[in-house]
This record gives sequence, structure tokens and C-alpha cells, in this order.
Amino acid sequence: MKGREPRSWKIIVPGSTANLGAGFDSLGLALDVFLTVEAHEADDWHVIPLSAALEVFPEDESHFIVEVVKEVADEYGRKPAPCHLYVSSDIPLTRGLGSSAAAVVAGVELANALCDLKLTQEKKLVLANRFEGHPDNVGASLYGGFVVSCQDEKGVNLITVPDLPIDVVCVIPKAELKTSDSRNVLPSSLSFAESVGAGAVSNVLVAAFLSGDWEMVGKMMKRDRYHQPHRRKLLPHYDAVEKVADRFGAFGVALSGAGPTVACFVEREASEWLFRQLEQSFPTMDVRKLSISQTGSSITTQQPKVRPSSL
Repeated sequence: MKGREPRSWKIIVPGSTANLGAGFDSLGLALDVFLTVEAHEADDWHVIPLSAALEVFPEDESHFIVEVVKEVADEYGRKPAPCHLYVSSDIPLTRGLGSSAAAVVAGVELANALCDLKLTQEKKLVLANRFEGHPDNVGASLYGGFVVSCQDEKGVNLITVPDLPIDVVCVIPKAELKTSDSRNVLPSSLSFAESVGAGAVSNVLVAAFLSGDWEMVGKMMKRDRYHQPHRRKLLPHYDAVEKVADRFGAFGVALSGAGPTVACFVEREASEWLFRQLEQSFPTMDVRKLSISQTGSSITTQQPKVRPSSL
């Protein structure tokens, strides 16, 4: 920083729900819960949590966001200037709403700014996907809206649809469900016939989303053959949530990511009624009415400002 003023940025990244039933590791939807990172160049790395839930994470350079920044920079032969990061989030942690994917995207965005990498959205997606392992959550957080994606040895392909007239009411249990536990209940393989059937359901699900056939969306969510039949037994609340949601206006219900959150999909005009009914039916859980975040991650340059030191 010799000879120049330290730089500052503000990064905002939406959370997401992924899979949407039969779109396993492929479909994602950005939601209006956000991770916010204010980054100020400094002499060392220091992470200051502004949300109580984030206080469990390291405050030095072993913090996950910092690790992403350094790894992305290293790939391009750069050494990023250290920063003080002020981090806040209203994305529930370890609940299947894309908290780790949002952190990855924030790290990629900050590395891009710190090292002036001039990354395209496509390159950001490729980098983020390496950390997350599949492009559904990171794709939604980067691009916003509804994303349909796939990956193979040649890279990642993604289509984004910016405006679906729906909301998502999420029923979030207090207890977390580790992604590793949720993955361990999945079968190691499917037969050819099972794979064809599961892929066909997923295809119809995507077509139903794009054509606005919400009844068909709900039907295909229930016919998922990839993961929900195996994961439901880990989540005793799923059936009860689905029953209430079906009764009070949801057109579809699905696990959010690997769970334990249950996402209830509803047309916008019916979302407040559904929210109130679910909130009343599940008083021990966190029930949230969320809209689709039409825009993905953003980073803006800020004028440096003095914040009270937490050191």
C-alpha cells in the first residue's frame, strides 16, 4: 500500500436454495438473504463478525473467506494485500440455504478486486465451483434468479432465468444437518433405467418452471428419485411441513439443498398467507418468507472510513 491510500469494498452475496426437488446438484434459486462483507486494506488479515452466529469462525487468515481469496490469488501468481473484513449475514448457517456457497463467492469477488484479475462471470463460476463441488448454489449466488447448470470434465455450463413470479417460504429447524451426513444416505449408483427415469422427471421440472406450470412443478418435485426419498428419513418434520404447505397454498415442497430446511414454493400473492400458517404450525422453527434475489453478487468500491477497532 506504499504510496497510495488503502482501498475498501463492500460485497453483497445472496443465499440460495438448491436442487428444488429433482434438479439434484443442478438447479438453484437465489434468495433475498445476504452475506455482506466490508473489506478494508490493512497491514494484516483480521475478520470481525458483525452477526452473532458468525462468532464461531476464526478471526485470522484461517477464516474460510480469506482462504478462498488467497487460493484464487495464488492461482494467478498474485499475493493479495491483507484486509480487515467486517462480516454480517442473515443466511442461516448449515441449514441448506447456501451459506458456504455465499462465502466462496465473496472470496472470489474480493480476490478479483484486490488483485485486479478482471475475471468474467464465467471464470468466477469455474473458480467458485472448485470450492463448492457443484454449481447450483454458487451459480445462483453469482448470477441471481433461477439457474440451471451442469458440470463435467470440460467445465461448467449455466443458464440463468431472472424473473419467476414466486416466493419461497422456508421452514428452518433449530438443529443443523451436516451435508456429509445427508450425502452418506444417498445410493452410490443408480441403474440405467433409474437414471433415465430420474433425468426425465428433472427435465419436466425445468420445463414446468420455465413455462409457469406451477402444478406440474409441484408434481415433479414429489417424483424426485435422486435424493429426497433417501433423505426424508433423516428429517421427521418434512412430512408435517409438506402437509401444512399443501393445504395452505404451496404448489411445491422440496428439501433446500441437503436440508434440514424445507422450502415451500408459492405464487407471490399467496405467500403471506402460507407464511402465517406455517409460522403458526411450527412455532419451534424459524419460518421465513423469502423472495427471489433477481441480482447475484455485487461488489462496490467504497471511500475508506474509520471503523471502531475490534483489535
